[in-house]
Amino acid sequence: MSITFQTRTVNGVPLLLAIPGDVDPPLPAVLWFHGFGVDKETHRKELDQLARAGFLAVGVDAAGHGARRLADLDERQAAPHAQALRTMIELASRTADEVPGVVRALVDEGLADGGRVGVVGISMGGYVVYRAVLVHPAPRAAVAILGSPEWPEGDSPHRHLDGFRHTALLSITAERDENVPPAAARELHRRLAETAPGSIHRYVELSGAVHLMGEEHWNQAMEETVRWLDLHLR
Repeated sequence: MSITFQTRTVNGVPLLLAIPGDVDPPLPAVLWFHGFGVDKETHRKELDQLARAGFLAVGVDAAGHGARRLADLDERQAAPHAQALRTMIELASRTADEVPGVVRALVDEGLADGGRVGVVGISMGGYVVYRAVLVHPAPRAAVAILGSPEWPEGDSPHRHLDGFRHTALLSITAERDENVPPAAARELHRRLAETAPGSIHRYVELSGAVHLMGEEHWNQAMEETVRWLDLHLR
């Protein structure tokens, strides 16, 4: 399958689109959110993988990153942990709030199927995903990789359990992750299982994995991700 990459800005948000050439639009769309300090180009390989699975794969430069990088982002990232986390959560929240406008523009252009939209994010991008699930209209499917729904300050997503009941949410964590410990995501899914039993929520904790995981664990995470999106966006 041929994949076409396009860089464009939509509603002020820089995007990298991976478009499968052998499938007619509108397509089920997946927005991909990167980690703290990097940009949409970091996951070109994963965008290609999603496009080959038949999705319109959309890499997003988070607020303050990539083509709209803050001049002092490096300094903010190197700040003491609590201060850096505050910056990350602020930028993640702003990025999540932009999702409906980006999706609407892609739908209006005829590229994306508005009824089949998913969001995927890793690390800071996982924080984006937990927030994006609560923004109207909610995505049909979501995958949070190495993120946390429990924020130390502000309007933490874990306080809005009802908002997770209508999105198929997969959370993937690393057992030995010291950057983003898995406990918060694990607890969210325990609560969801009690209050919203069914098959639209899944929790995967990669045994022995760390935050900067190796190839084997990453391949496992991507297999879980593609399978989940295929199940809930087809």
